[in-house]
Amino acid sequence: MSDLVERLRDGGLIEVTGERGSDRRGPNARLYGIVAGRAHVAGVDLRRDAVQVTVADITGTVVGSARRPLPGAGGSAGSRPSAGGGLPAFLADTVSEAAGAHTPHTVVIGAPGLVAPSTGELAADNAVPGWHPGLREDVARRLGVPVVLENEVNLAAIAEHRTGTAAGRDDFALLWLDNGIGGAVVLGGRLRRGASGGAGEVGLLSVDGTTICDLLLPEALGGRSPDEAARRVAQAAFLLVAVLDPGLVVLAGSTARAGGDDLAVRVAEQLQALSPRRPRSARAPWTATRSSRAPC
Repeated sequence: MSDLVERLRDGGLIEVTGERGSDRRGPNARLYGIVAGRAHVAGVDLRRDAVQVTVADITGTVVGSARRPLPGAGGSAGSRPSAGGGLPAFLADTVSEAAGAHTPHTVVIGAPGLVAPSTGELAADNAVPGWHPGLREDVARRLGVPVVLENEVNLAAIAEHRTGTAAGRDDFALLWLDNGIGGAVVLGGRLRRGASGGAGEVGLLSVDGTTICDLLLPEALGGRSPDEAARRVAQAAFLLVAVLDPGLVVLAGSTARAGGDDLAVRVAEQLQALSPRRPRSARAPWTATRSSRAPC
């Protein structure tokens, strides 16, 4: 144990934070803690109209953040958001602004659209202004650090599995209710992306001739009664429940945040009426107004 501790100290990963045992005979025991500033990670939430970057140390403590509107968001999907480097330069500059004096060890970009597991590339029809094939590599070259690209709803599911409502559960589905409608699936404790990255994406499926997106976008739910809103959400969730039998459906996104526990309870009741499997429905706590946790 002493050898292991010394190796961790020599590597700069732990440090002495105090002592214990002054109330007994013999030498005091040293207390060690993680060197929080040993490495930092930047989370990039890339929307179709803005980018939000949050930088945290290895204990998860946020040390910096930055938010910028995305230039070119009002134009075509293929337009460049700025001269002199386009979207890669814009993202790299925003990361640098958020990081300040810190140098990120890794950057993770969460973006709307399908990310192909085989290539790590985002689908060309993602509608993010200025996006182009190879953008992840361009950002990595500018920052000089590894850059990971992932679908933003998949990242939400990973967060829920590690520290949220789904912590300790091997099987669950997440339904994203926001300005875009999406889904993510975790089975056997692992995120399931599917062959093309589209696992769990229920938004394009239809109910009575109307797509789930058209049923659940904020403008479609505006003015609906709580029961009608829950009925529509349950219809989408049931598509996941009937095929996957996940046992838990996590509701996330701005609509879930606004609906709160009341929406989750109503959706659970609707699902129990639809399915003999009796799945539970829960609102993601990191989207709750009273929670200190929030997506980057």
